Order: sequence, then C-alpha cells, then structure tokens
Amino acid sequence: MSDASPSRAIFVNVGERTNVTGSAKFRKLIKAGDYAAALDVARQQVDAGAQIIDVNMDEGLLDSKEAMTTFLNLIAAEPDIARVPVMIDSSKWEVIEAGLKCVQGKAVVNSISLKEGEAEFLKHARACKAYGAAVVVMAFDEDGQADTAKRKIEICERAYKTLVDQVGFDPNDIIFDPNIFAVATGIEEHNNYAVDFIEATRWIRQNLPGCHVSGGLSNVSFSFRGNEPVRRAMHSVFLYHAIKAGMDMGIVNAGQLDIYDAIDSELRELVEDVILNRRDDATERLLEAAERYKGTGEAAQKEDEAWRSAPVAERLKHALVKGIDAYVVEDTEEARQAAERPLHVIEGPLMAGMNVVGDLFGEGKMFLPQVVKSARVMKKAVAYLFPYMEEERERSGAEKEAAGKIIMATVKGDVHDIGKNIVGVVLQCNGYDVVDLGVMVPAEKILETARAEKADIIGLSGLITPSLDEMVHVASEMERQGFDLPLMIGGATTSPAHTAVKIEPAYTKAPIIHATDASRAVGIVSRLLSKDERQPLWDEVSARYAKIRETRARTQGSRERVSLDAARANGFDADAGGYQPVAPQKAGLTTIDDVCLADLVDYIDWTPFFFSWELKGSYPAILDDPNRGEAARNLFKDAQAMLKTMVEEDWLKPRGVVGLWPARRDGDDVIVFTDDSRSEEAGRFYGLRQQSKKEGDKPNFAINDFISSTQDDWIGGFAVTAGEGEQAMIDRFKADNDDYSEILFKSLSDRFAEAFAEYLHQRVRRSIWGYASDETLSNEELIQEAYAGIRPAPGYPAQPDHTEKDLLFKLLEAPNRTGITLTESWAMSPASSVSGLYIAHPDSVYFAVGRVARDQVEDYANRKGWTLARAEKELAPVLGYEPDAEAAASAEAAE
Repeated sequence: MSDASPSRAIFVNVGERTNVTGSAKFRKLIKAGDYAAALDVARQQVDAGAQIIDVNMDEGLLDSKEAMTTFLNLIAAEPDIARVPVMIDSSKWEVIEAGLKCVQGKAVVNSISLKEGEAEFLKHARACKAYGAAVVVMAFDEDGQADTAKRKIEICERAYKTLVDQVGFDPNDIIFDPNIFAVATGIEEHNNYAVDFIEATRWIRQNLPGCHVSGGLSNVSFSFRGNEPVRRAMHSVFLYHAIKAGMDMGIVNAGQLDIYDAIDSELRELVEDVILNRRDDATERLLEAAERYKGTGEAAQKEDEAWRSAPVAERLKHALVKGIDAYVVEDTEEARQAAERPLHVIEGPLMAGMNVVGDLFGEGKMFLPQVVKSARVMKKAVAYLFPYMEEERERSGAEKEAAGKIIMATVKGDVHDIGKNIVGVVLQCNGYDVVDLGVMVPAEKILETARAEKADIIGLSGLITPSLDEMVHVASEMERQGFDLPLMIGGATTSPAHTAVKIEPAYTKAPIIHATDASRAVGIVSRLLSKDERQPLWDEVSARYAKIRETRARTQGSRERVSLDAARANGFDADAGGYQPVAPQKAGLTTIDDVCLADLVDYIDWTPFFFSWELKGSYPAILDDPNRGEAARNLFKDAQAMLKTMVEEDWLKPRGVVGLWPARRDGDDVIVFTDDSRSEEAGRFYGLRQQSKKEGDKPNFAINDFISSTQDDWIGGFAVTAGEGEQAMIDRFKADNDDYSEILFKSLSDRFAEAFAEYLHQRVRRSIWGYASDETLSNEELIQEAYAGIRPAPGYPAQPDHTEKDLLFKLLEAPNRTGITLTESWAMSPASSVSGLYIAHPDSVYFAVGRVARDQVEDYANRKGWTLARAEKELAPVLGYEPDAEAAASAEAAE
C-alpha cells in the first residue's frame, strides 16, 4: 500500500543470491543437487530482509525447468521462506511457466518484453495474468534495449497501454525495469545513463498510474569493481535519487550500501557528480580519488559532546534525535522558564525534534529502536511539563486541546502486545493521542472506550490465529452498532488477504486498513485523518482488497490436491528403516524448578530479537550491516546491559514442566496412555495431513506419522515460561514513561522463554528421555536444530489447530506446575511462555500442513466430535476451499 507520493515510496528489496547466474555458491549447490543447502541460501536472504527472492536456474549444464520446479516445490514446504513472494527469473518461457505452476500465492515473473514483438508479448502477458502473477517488464523492444530516457519512456508507455487496455492487467501488477547501465566507463555516451534511468522513473510513476519501477543496482557501479567503498557509495547515492524519483523495488545487496548521510562528504560529492552527470570531468575526478578510498572502511563517528553548550532548543532536539534522556528534565525546565506557556515547549523544540525523528524514520535513516528511544525522551519531557499544563488549564478553565486519537487493543483471547506497543510509540512520536487498552480486550470494551474517548481510529492487534476470528467479530459489532470509524489491523498472523476476505466484508461503513509494520502506521493514520486523503485511500485499498478477493475466488481450490485417502496412502512410515523406539529414563511428569536466567543466556537465539524491533537480518551479521548496523549495535548493547541486570537481580524465575507418556499412532492421530501397561487412554492428539500433490517419493506428512503404530512408542510434551515477575517490571517501566525499556524487557523475556525451551529440549534428549544421551552440540548447532527429534507446537504449521493445547496442558498439569494458563483463544499467559510436543523419531521433520480439502475437514470434525462449522472455524487458516457462510452460521447458532 502506498502511503505517500512516489518520492516517499516504500522500497521493496529483492534478494539476488538464489540466482545461478549471479551467485557462484548457489550455482554449485544446484549443480551438485544439494537443494537442502540451496534452501538455506534462500532462508538467509529472507532473514537478511529480502521481501522477494529472485530464483533463476538459467545455466547451460542445468535442466533449468526441472531445477526450477524442484526448488520452488521445496520452498513451498518451508514456511520461513514461503512467507515472501518468489520472482521467477528466466529467459526461457517454458521455465517461467513451469515455475508458475509450483508457487503458492502471488508470484512475480521476471521478465517479459516487447523484444520479440507484440504478439509474443501479449501471449506471455495473458498467461501471466491467468496465473495471477505480477510481471517485470524490461524496457526492451524490437529495436533493442532502451538507453536514453526518451526510449525508456516510449517502450514503457507502449507496454503499459498494451497490458492495461488489451490484456486487462491490474497496473499494480506491472513492474517496469527501465535498465540500469554502468556510468563512469570513460565512454562519453554512458555519462547520462543514471540520469536517464532517474528521469524515466519519475515520468513512469507520474504518468503510468499504479505501476512500479525496479532495477538491478549493481550494474551502475560496474566500472569500479574491486573498489568496494566507491561501489557502496555509488549504490547509495544512486538509490537516494532513484527512490525519490519513484523507484520502489530493486535487486539490492544490503551489504553494498552505506547510509547516504554517512558517506564521506568529499566522496559523496564526487559520486554525485558522476551519478547526476554534473561535470564533464566527473569520471576523471572520481577515478583520481578512488584509490584513496580503496580498502578503507567507513570512518568511525566520534561522539560530539559540544551539543551540551548549544541553546536549549537545540539541546532538546539533539537529545530527541539521539535518544539521550540523561539531561531531559533539566533542559525541559530551562525551556519552560524561557517559554510563555509550558505547552509552547512541546509545540516548539520538542515537536521540532520529533519532526526530525519522523522524517528520518520515514526516509529509512532511523530504525525502530532509535525511534522508541526518542519517544522515551519525549514522554519524560511531557510528563515533566504535564502538571504545569494541568495547573494552567485549571486556572483558565480551558478544554483539553483536541488531537487525533487512536484506540489500540490486543483482542480478546490474545496476550501479545510488543508490536502494538511499538506502533503506539511511533504514533505518539508523531503527535497522535494513543489510548492503549492492553491485552485480552473484549469487543464491548473496545467500542465503549472508542465512544467515550471520541476516538478517530480503532487499531486491533493479534498474534495467534484465533485472534483473526475475534477481529472479524469486532468489525461485525462496529457494523451492527453503526460505527463509522476507520479500523486499522495489525499483528503477526494478520495479512492483507485475511483483511480483504474476512474483515472488510463485515464492516462497510469506514475504511479497514491492514498495516504490515510500524513504519506504515503513521502514513496510514495521517491519510485516514485527512479530509482530502481519506476517501482516495479508502478507494485505493478497497480496490486492492476486491482484487485479492477476486484472485482468491479464481484460484481457490485450483491448486492440485489429492484426496485424503490418497494422502494417507502416501504418508510417512515411522517403522520403516528399522526404527526402534527408546523408552524414557524418567516417564511421567517432571517439574522444572531448578533453572535460573543465568542458565539460559547461552541458549538465546538473537536473530528473532532483532526481528521484533523490525531490524531484519541474521545475528551476528546484522551488527556489521552498513545500513542497519549502527542501530543494531546500539540496541544489542542496551539489551546486554539489561540482560546482565536481569540475571544478576533475578528479575524472573523460570518455571517448566516435562511430560513423557506411552503412545501409539492410530491413523492420523496418536493415542496417549496413562501408563506403560497401555490399557487406559489418557487422551488423543489429532493430526492434519498434507494434501498437496507430491513429486517423487516425498510423503504427505501428518505430525503423528513419526509415532509408531505397531510398536510401543512414546511422546512428550512441555510448557515453559520465563517466569513470574514480568508484569511487575512492565508496570515499573510504564510508571517511568520508559517505553523503550518496557519493550526491551518484553523482547528479552520472550528470548528467555525460547531459550528455556531450547535448554529443556536438550536436557530431555540427554537425560529425562535420554534417547541422545551422548549428544554434544554447540549453541549454533542447537539454533540450527542439528539434533535428533522435534518439538512441534499446536497452532503452528505442522498442527494448525490451537485447541490441541487443551489436552497438552491437562496432561502436563501446566497451570499448577508452571503458573501458565490458557486464554479462551488458547494463547498462553504469561506471554513469555512456550509449549509443544516432543517427538524422538530420528527422521522427524518440521513441515507445513498447507491447505486442506473439504474431505479432510469433514473427517477431522468427525474424529474430534465437532460440527463441520466448528472445524471450519478452527482450521480457517488452512482451509483450501471457501465454506458456505450461511450454512456455517446456522450450524454454529444451532451448536
């Protein structure tokens, strides 16, 4: 969703390393048939922040079609990779079409062009539209590649009109690549290539509505290969100007970027002369200076302490931008003494500083951890001024000045709020009044508060899949009660598709907007509260959601799925290969109360920690990222300082429980017995089976396939929490107006819970169960799951049914032994808790069930004793068909 003009477009980074023509490592892996390692390359691209991955298999000695099909089918079974779209990249149409038959969701075809004439272009475009794919269109026609701005514009305009008018393409699915060519080659005709691209981009975005502009960044610096500092500077300067012109997508290596403002000023000017073709001698001057930069890194920036001697307004602005709260009270008091009214301090230097923060964040020059630190400074300053403003207001009898007000809540049944808190902080930084109702908030309270507070917008958040249904309920209640407030949707399980298909049809009186992350929230709120922008935004989003519904209706059920009987016949056989179950050394329940935070530090996986702050990249590489590295290093330093205090002062007391029980598979389910006599059932875990058509000898997995149906086998379960004391610390930080420390603490608590799960699984393998008593793995190997066995969790891809936690918690006696309880939507409280099953089979793997057909849903409902409507509701995220809404409503009412 665009929330600004082309000059402020959100930039989509295309990962380039899954391309055999561009990555020697990837090419070697594919040629060797090592697809598992090749998947790791794709995974690393996603972890490093790629929002699309470009897959190319065009290599002379490869069967490109087979390689593309194999790799894309493997990606489809990897949820952490499949969550981003695939760009199918090939010069061979048959390879592209083979790839289109494999991908889940919307693909991007790279590329089509007019180089073989209009008839072939139309043929390929119509096929792409039929598959629901977006297309990259090269600026290439029968006369060759476009090099001047005029030629680029002519070809792109012709292609646009052909696609939109003759094929009926959605302009939002058109991505133009106007060709980035090398500059500073010594050939005079090449000097204007970057300017030609930038000018063509600006014209395209202004005159061909809805489309996007992309390009391969590395081409522009080809003349300086081998001189990394100069190449990085060229990439950053080019992107700085191209993005302002409207380039919103590109194949970019984040490792070859510097922050524009951080480039040495002399080098930046020399590079800018080349990129913008400002001087006839620009190439010669850059070549002359290039050797001085070769092999040098970015100079370390020294802390400038001179800011303390600046005027107070400048000191406050500096403190806000840098997130320094050490002097904020004394500086705020000095500013108050000099101001006519306390409010003038907020409206003057404080808002001036926050405006700088907002601009830097919007331009991608500041990141969330830095913004939240700035918010802490702002809130402390406002908290200091508040009593003075209240006193003044009481004296004058004036009303509280109105501001845009947003009600925010994590919906009923859900306890997760880190993301919501971050969004609230960012909105407050931009001057909005945020009323945060917290977690587990029922629809009635949300709507009552919205009325009482005269809110302008309602924002809903949720992490677990049952929250999606609760959001639909809130929207339905808003419709029933006659609300006309915009509704903003966010959270890990939410998506534009769910918003379009389920939520928007339930509430028709105001815009419903899905916000993917905190960086989008400000732009969305700004437009929703603007008289001129609200309706255009609503029209834009409604059209996009209608398109999503249309595409879903067209493709729903079109993916090839096998019958449940066929899928079961192709299931995994746990007993094949001579599998011999290992009996536990300690069966039954084991309460874990001998662990402290210090025991868990070495088991922390730091990559998800950075993701929670929207700093996408793998640890420790992210610390050296040229774009996000400084923010990541500062965040990590703060995290280490808080972690040290948490450990030394025992802020939290971890608690856990392990259960190991006799078990035997029964079809797609597993029976759990009360004791080793196996005469009495304690319960049954129900499984869902993959129904996608498999190639070769790949099985259609169900999670219980890894338990034997013929031998005395075992299954385990666990529940762990970072411990009591979490809420007390959160309340303390709230009282101090310290959002940064509150969110940092919650992020670390989550990491401790996950570390506890990792630590306990190792302990189970080595001693409590003991099936891998001689295991010796490093922490890195643990994070990479190099051990035998898995710990799948209900509600996750291998078993999407959250209700399976009911039996797990009952068998574990989890509330009594750990203090963890389940909400009515099966979220765990405290939030920093983890639970799941233990499976020991050496060939057990994680997988995604994917979409399931109606025959399996009916079978699952029968096995669990549910109505079909209940099964469709609980399994909504994986339904491969659209339920009969009217029948479901009447069945649910009857139930």
